[in-house]
Amino acid sequence: MTTRNLRIVVVNAIIHAGNEDDEAVHAQVERARILRIGLLEAGYDIVASLPPDMYLPDRIAQLQPDMIIVDAESDARDVLEHIVIATRDERRPIVMFTESEDTASMEAAVAAGVSAYIVAGLQSDRIKPVLNVALARFKREQKLLDELSDTKSKLAERKIIERAKGLLMERQHFSEEQAYQKLRSMAMSKNLKLSEVAQRILDVEDLLG
Repeated sequence: MTTRNLRIVVVNAIIHAGNEDDEAVHAQVERARILRIGLLEAGYDIVASLPPDMYLPDRIAQLQPDMIIVDAESDARDVLEHIVIATRDERRPIVMFTESEDTASMEAAVAAGVSAYIVAGLQSDRIKPVLNVALARFKREQKLLDELSDTKSKLAERKIIERAKGLLMERQHFSEEQAYQKLRSMAMSKNLKLSEVAQRILDVEDLLG
């Protein structure tokens, strides 16, 4: 995935002229224009511009974007709630442009998984470097999460193997080495992982009481 072929979904509140004063409408339209220009000039693929409503998770699941950009001039907390739901099952880099300098909002954004939180920085010429940094940070964080998950998985497998070894030592009066070799032999004959054989032994023990 390179920055130039990123499929991007932009999330921003849609203000209707009848609901807000003209100045707010103008500011929102101008921010949306600057963002769109910056993305298009950098060669990105804008697949959709979506409002932060209850349908956002389903729309993102359908579109499968590579990155989500949030333009949250206000109501950033409400936007984040929908983003968290939308990216709960499949993490994606998220970049938030906002005018809010509220520390609590920034902390909530980071906790929600926002890769870059940019205050008062929505300028077309800044968009590309911001997205580059956000993507690099996301990849680094994802690698760390994958490594952590792998470590936890290996630790869990090791505990299962140790329990199965202990059971064989108790039931069959094996030494620790004999119990390990028995597990290894069973795994090789059944073409299974050592932990899978160990889990089967433990399952049988639970079944028989």
